[in-house]
Amino acid sequence: MKKQLYLFLFILGLGACKKDFLEKLPLDTPTDETFWTSESNVRLYTWDFYPLYFKGYASGFDLSWGGYFSGQSLNDDFAPSNPTTFTTVVPPNDGGWDFENVRKANLMINRVQQVPMDEEAINHWTGIGRFFRGLEYANLVKAFGDVPWYDGLLDENSSELYKPRDARTVVMDHVLEDFRFAAEHVRLEDANTGQQGLVVNKDVVLAYMSRVFLFEGTFLKYHNIDQAKATAYLEAAKWAANELILSGRYSVNTDYRGLFSSVSLAGNPEVILYRQYDRAQITHSLMSYVNREAQTGVSKDLIESYLMNDGLPITESPNYRGDKTIQNVMADRDPRINETFATQIRLNGDPALQYANYSTSGYVVHKFLNESLKDANEGLSNLNITDAPVIRYGEVLMNYAEAAAELGTLTQADLDLSINVLRDRPGVNLPQLQLVGSSAAVNGRVYDDPKRDAEIPGILWEIRRERRVELALEGFRLNDLKRWKKLEYTDNFNRPDINRGAWIRRADYASLSNVIIENEAEEGYIVPAARQAYRAFNNDRVYLDPIPLDQIKLYADQGFELKQNPGW
Repeated sequence: MKKQLYLFLFILGLGACKKDFLEKLPLDTPTDETFWTSESNVRLYTWDFYPLYFKGYASGFDLSWGGYFSGQSLNDDFAPSNPTTFTTVVPPNDGGWDFENVRKANLMINRVQQVPMDEEAINHWTGIGRFFRGLEYANLVKAFGDVPWYDGLLDENSSELYKPRDARTVVMDHVLEDFRFAAEHVRLEDANTGQQGLVVNKDVVLAYMSRVFLFEGTFLKYHNIDQAKATAYLEAAKWAANELILSGRYSVNTDYRGLFSSVSLAGNPEVILYRQYDRAQITHSLMSYVNREAQTGVSKDLIESYLMNDGLPITESPNYRGDKTIQNVMADRDPRINETFATQIRLNGDPALQYANYSTSGYVVHKFLNESLKDANEGLSNLNITDAPVIRYGEVLMNYAEAAAELGTLTQADLDLSINVLRDRPGVNLPQLQLVGSSAAVNGRVYDDPKRDAEIPGILWEIRRERRVELALEGFRLNDLKRWKKLEYTDNFNRPDINRGAWIRRADYASLSNVIIENEAEEGYIVPAARQAYRAFNNDRVYLDPIPLDQIKLYADQGFELKQNPGW
């Protein structure tokens, strides 16, 4: 069993507990007493966390890996025929209100203190445990808002198991403490854990710190929860990203698409952490999906967010040729559009297709496709072996730029350290983004996208656009809309470009199946979803998940109250 592959380790029931987190295995069993005796055993314990937080492209036929397939139709990037809707009822059970992984991390933090190691090793592994605890709590807060904070091991009869929910700012202050401790004490390199990029080190901690606190800072800011804490968290995100930038240990990869389709990411200068796949150990099915399967297509809204190669939006550039053909759509655009989407419209029923690799919108994703393997065994079914980036330097640069803009401290030097590094990527080479007041400019020309929300400054609008394009289909968009309080962008009733795909002439295709052209015309935009399947956004309660009914009852049965989230 290779630790590099993040295979699941179940260590003799250590830290196990049921979903209600109340029934625990005794902590004084001989197994527990004899396990925490060496650094190698501590290292072994940590592998159980890896598949929880670093899914990569998952494994086998599992498509719930947190990126392309995670909520893929519940944002404005996709134009599905049957749009996913927001949760409408409180679940009776499950629902994610689960503190098993918190306890698992707390057990590690507690037991590490008794392992015969020097102080440096104890601090390192304590930092690893606190990092994983911080990740778990960040996910819980993202889902539910206020949650009870536990930083120690509880007896199964303790009334603390039913403690009230702590304010999200209280919890995230503790998470920030965990990340700061980890950033100070986790090693830059652990010689016994194998190849760089496959294990948690100081750089991984910093990268996730920039991600976690950019989310929390902007969520607090735009939901008007606590502006002082929002500023503190955004400063933490910017600091962590800047530490990685100043380290000089990473640079953008010369091949954008290669980040997502390479058989090996070992030594890639942009990859901070990745998941390794191997035909004899663990494989996935993502590449097969983008190669041979029917896809949920991307929206006209996403396609039109890509700039022209002069750095201007399509509405402002004289180079835009319109969208009546795929050739015109892709011509003279930000080259990342060509690295992300196929240069061919593919529709259900088109006899020219060799495989059923069509999409609901006609636009087909090939960002994750390794061309050299597409017809090999490793490119088919669930036998795919391309490595998956888990967190990369390109995201860190975006986190830095956005945090600086949200703090109101953004300078041209900040843009040159971040977004303009991405624009200078070989093969991209877009004009530098310039800051003029609060407006965006390229080549000295100040411009304003007519699609810009009036309350969003022009430079911030362009930073958000750059993020959408650079991180397209990697699983960020829904969370970004939540933290910006912009879930109305998902409303395909009031925002028709979300339910539009490519412009086609029916006469150009011999036969089509289930392809609807807007207004039932003979030429026009594909509309994947019928009107009765439209998704309207009309209730802010979905910014937080509901607490499952069984957990509320569990509290009540013990004489305590667990308050439900607003609106549920």
